[in-house]
Amino acid sequence: MKYAPAPARHRLSAALLTALMLPLAGAAFAQDGQTEESNTSTNQQTSSQGATTLDRVSVVGSRIKRSEIEGPAPVMVITRAEIDREGFQTVGDMLQTLSQNTTSSFTGDLGVTGFTPNAQVVNLRNLGPGYTLTLINGRRPAQYPQPYNRDNNIVNVAAIPSSIVERIEVLTGGASAIYGSDAVAGVVNIVLRENYDGNFVRLTTGTTAEGGGDSVNLEFTGGKTGDRWSAVWAFQYSDREPVFADQRHFMSDTRHGPLGDLAAPSLSHIAIRGANVGDGAVGTNAFFPGAAACEAMNMVAYKSATRGDICGSFTTSASRSISNKRQFYSTYGYGTFDITDTTRLFASANYYSTKAKSSGGTEFWGTSGDRFNTTASGGTSVYYYDTQARNFLQLQRIFTPQELGGPEAASTLYDEYSYDVAAGIQGVFADRFDWELSASYGLYNYEADRPRLLAKAVHDYFLGPRLGYVSGYAAHALNLDRWNSPITPEIYRSFATRVVNRGESTVSNVNFNVSGDLFELPAGSVGFAGVLEWNRQTTDLLSDPRTNQLRPLDDQTIYNLTSSGETHGERDRYAIGAEVRVPILNSLSAQIAARWDKYDDISDVDAATTYNFGLEWRPADRLLVRGSYATSFRAPDMQLIYAQGAASYSSILDEYACRAGVGVAQALGPRTRTQCNVTGDPTIYQSQTLIAGNPGLKEEEGESWTAGFVWDIVDDMSLSVDWYRIRLKDAASQFDAGTLLQREAACRLGTYADGSPAPDNAFCQSLYGLITRIDAPGTPDHLRIQRINNSYINTALQDTTGIDASYKYRLNTDRLGSFNFDLSYSLQLSNKFKQEPTDDLVDYRDLPPSQNYWYPERSRARGSVSWMYGDWTTTVFGTRYGSAWSRAEVAGRNSAGGYYGPRLQPYMLYNLTLAKKFGPNVQAQLQVVNVLDNQYREDNSYTAYPFFNPWLGADPLGRRYYVSIAYRF
Repeated sequence: MKYAPAPARHRLSAALLTALMLPLAGAAFAQDGQTEESNTSTNQQTSSQGATTLDRVSVVGSRIKRSEIEGPAPVMVITRAEIDREGFQTVGDMLQTLSQNTTSSFTGDLGVTGFTPNAQVVNLRNLGPGYTLTLINGRRPAQYPQPYNRDNNIVNVAAIPSSIVERIEVLTGGASAIYGSDAVAGVVNIVLRENYDGNFVRLTTGTTAEGGGDSVNLEFTGGKTGDRWSAVWAFQYSDREPVFADQRHFMSDTRHGPLGDLAAPSLSHIAIRGANVGDGAVGTNAFFPGAAACEAMNMVAYKSATRGDICGSFTTSASRSISNKRQFYSTYGYGTFDITDTTRLFASANYYSTKAKSSGGTEFWGTSGDRFNTTASGGTSVYYYDTQARNFLQLQRIFTPQELGGPEAASTLYDEYSYDVAAGIQGVFADRFDWELSASYGLYNYEADRPRLLAKAVHDYFLGPRLGYVSGYAAHALNLDRWNSPITPEIYRSFATRVVNRGESTVSNVNFNVSGDLFELPAGSVGFAGVLEWNRQTTDLLSDPRTNQLRPLDDQTIYNLTSSGETHGERDRYAIGAEVRVPILNSLSAQIAARWDKYDDISDVDAATTYNFGLEWRPADRLLVRGSYATSFRAPDMQLIYAQGAASYSSILDEYACRAGVGVAQALGPRTRTQCNVTGDPTIYQSQTLIAGNPGLKEEEGESWTAGFVWDIVDDMSLSVDWYRIRLKDAASQFDAGTLLQREAACRLGTYADGSPAPDNAFCQSLYGLITRIDAPGTPDHLRIQRINNSYINTALQDTTGIDASYKYRLNTDRLGSFNFDLSYSLQLSNKFKQEPTDDLVDYRDLPPSQNYWYPERSRARGSVSWMYGDWTTTVFGTRYGSAWSRAEVAGRNSAGGYYGPRLQPYMLYNLTLAKKFGPNVQAQLQVVNVLDNQYREDNSYTAYPFFNPWLGADPLGRRYYVSIAYRF
């Protein structure tokens, strides 16, 4: 074939060559039909010679095809064999362990009550998942229709089956001049299989050590090559059972937490007095049904020092799922046909479908969030006046799984499918230029069906008709027979419904690429690549209209559910770009790229031009010194500009009430934020937030620097160290509620909590208009925040720096087999941020989360050691999360005497893989994930359920086992 340039001989790092082209023996069967024995032999021959002959390939970070894997910007390449060898069952699980990734923007199965509990994301450099561009075969896939945390559009990497993956390329740093918008923190390019000869089938079954999570996974991959054609096909089916918290000892009972037997049960059934009138003090329980009634509701009777006699539960929280039930199947096909010796047609298609299930385990109802609990003035309140208790009451009732009909009765069902089709033609002209014209279309369809309560029906069931008003509050006589008795599944269904959210996103791409050598210089050929692109994205998101908080009340109004609102929009993008690689000297080359993107949508973004510049210097045969500078940009997410408005309820800390000792904190007097920021404090409560898209957002602009070296110390041993800096201006963000309330308190009191002066008067006046407080002197609701009007803004500046390092070594012995060492480490040096231009630029790297907007991760590491001996391969993989702040952020002891420090120790996980080949075509493999059963970081100051913070890294599933058998024919 002549559609690819002629091979060129270049020296490669043997470790990098091994990682990219030659999977280790025993980890998987070779991609091209060879057995692993022949691959190992080839690898050993390459090591001894120190050089090899390779076709030029294009790796993420440059469109210019080249033989050297390393370039001016650092790139990590992970093969499918490495994914298997390190013990990962999915692509998403592997990407979560990248040392450049972060857990602080957490999604996935543990986020049962979040916006995207059935998706996984990549979040390089802790900038947010939207700042990492995720590609499939170099093209943008359809984005996940449900926005991440309600605001941002993402790519769901959980929807990429491992069976079709050839390798994953990760570029860390700005690359908008190559790929356009979103490539701010880096690019993850998932390369699918295009070459395979033969057939491969693998069956994997798994389970967890503590129960739940049984799984089965079946893969089939095949390929065939003819005189002028080739084809690859794949099929994968997977089925995994759920895992519930009560199947994990430390999550099964609140007494298994740091407080032990001193732990109080949850407030599962309580009517809280709101005033010091009648027979009890404010905050105490007005109606206690007795121990027998508590037991009938699957609760326990408990005497609280602050609440009095209540019904509570030690186990209700454990009914939630911590790992989704998930079933999926996928199909994939790729084919080529050579029209001539220099022209080839290609086409690909893949389809993915999943049905999943997550469960909150329980349902909750209370007068907080009850929009039918209206005051005489037409507002809402957490309190009503009870004619029997002769007091203002706040009700709170948890319905246990037994009342609902079992642990899965409160399950949310996810029905998702996606597909992508692509076709094109590629060839060669002038004997030195490759060209490719392609078109693709992708779609992602999403439906979430979740159980919720009908607000009016459940309100009427317990409170009955309104009897009038007392001091402006609705008066009711609580139906004590119903309140103090368990409900049945039939009763539950009488005031329950299913809420369905639907979404669909599409992407269309047309690309023309050309690359080759322009002309010769004394030091070598000048490489060139050019690109023309057209891209269209559409999004349609429709939340169940009954969840709209602004919808008129009726018998279909949903109780206390945040809506993602309604979003409809489309965006066209046109781009032209060019890239040149110039060999200045035999040891020095430069890479220059520039790109122009034109946007057509309703936003203020019109066009953006980006460029980058990189240098490669090879002062010695084994040493590469490199550096790069790049500009980047990011257009606002479509959700941020097209969202038609959504209301939500979230927990806030009312800093003004706390520091001034007014409103809900009047009885406690002025206090510090630290004193108020504890579980159960009256200044922490639920408030409604309204937010809509902002077409006035401008593009976010960034700059990225890298500098480092790659040193081939000896044959098969390499070390790389790279420094990076990413500077991002005008990042689109919400004016977060915490900052909003801190500034409101400063405006009202004259200073911030640290004594610094308040914002100017003009700013304060505009701020007051964003926060609505209840004006009801003499009532429990006086000065309580009723609504926060939030909006998206362009923040001023974020500036982060750090170091990435990697070490690779392969040792071949004549008697003990072969050893492979692979280690990566990332250290964040600074993480500076300011929200407004007039703010100080503060480095949050070493500051606790209470003074931060995110959970900072200072360091992460991942590494593996493999031993290959004969037909056996053993691999130990480990990942390390650096130390993190404890919940308290200061040293102390909890009420049970348990000591805690200001920071937690590093958290480490290990996987073990043992594989054996039985002849050239059969291989068996055992994987043990989380070998040491390290489920979370113990923190004696984290006394609230579930006793750990998933944003710091956690694995509550614990130890699990997978056994697979693979056969090639």
